Amino acid sequence: MNRRTTPINGRTIYDGAMSGKDEYYNKSKQQGYRARSAYKLKQIDEEANLFERGDTVVDLGAAPGGWLQVAAEEVGESGTVVGVDLQRIDDLDDHDVETIRGDMTEERTRHYLREAIGERGADVVISDMAPNMTGEYALDHARSVHLARQAFDVAEELLAPGGDFVVKVFQGEDLDAFREDVRAEFEYLRTVSPPASRDSSSEVYLVAKGLNTAPVAAGDRIEVTVEERGDEGDGIAYVEGYSIFVSDADVGETVTVEVVDAKPRFGFATRVDVGTPDSDESDEGE
Repeated sequence: MNRRTTPINGRTIYDGAMSGKDEYYNKSKQQGYRARSAYKLKQIDEEANLFERGDTVVDLGAAPGGWLQVAAEEVGESGTVVGVDLQRIDDLDDHDVETIRGDMTEERTRHYLREAIGERGADVVISDMAPNMTGEYALDHARSVHLARQAFDVAEELLAPGGDFVVKVFQGEDLDAFREDVRAEFEYLRTVSPPASRDSSSEVYLVAKGLNTAPVAAGDRIEVTVEERGDEGDGIAYVEGYSIFVSDADVGETVTVEVVDAKPRFGFATRVDVGTPDSDESDEGE
């Protein structure tokens, strides 16, 4: 246990707090993680179920490699983990992880990233990036949001449909607008403050699940041709390779439908009766 020291400005300060070393710092040293932030990702994963065996994961701003270690553990030998950072990342002896030294905003670096993850894309993109701190809160917040938006742009480019995105951002006046921009592209989003974050930190993590790249949206009315029949008896039509399940439609029919739900990989639609007059004509006389 940390030993109490003399209160400063009315607050009791502990040896661990003054030295910058705490429970998670000590655990990281004991368990072989390169940074205490590894426990933040572990806690986010526990809450949001980010990783599965065999997943492809991209870590933006990956140095020194703590998040890479956690991701590699969770996806296993059948998975792929790629980290990118401007700084050099020392090899991880216990994990098969690919690292790229470069600026994620540059096309050359993104090209290497696309090659590393393959045509299928990434299942998860994670970012623990933070700006160099100036001590001026408004400026640090603005820079944090800027970095988070850059990570968001890369995530949209690299993620497969249905993929997940985690990004750190400092709280402040620009957070809500950024959060809504992310929310619009995913099935759902939550804001997480993992226990491993320092009490004094303003950081939060946006956890966005299910990137939705559907070419249609709920409420759209479109004409489709039913090409197959699904296991539940619904017809299946395709829009730009995207599957739409249509109720009460037979194979070969071309029908007008209204999309009622658009998920990342498939959607549901109902037939819309066409040709029905808006109002009945009447032959009644005066």
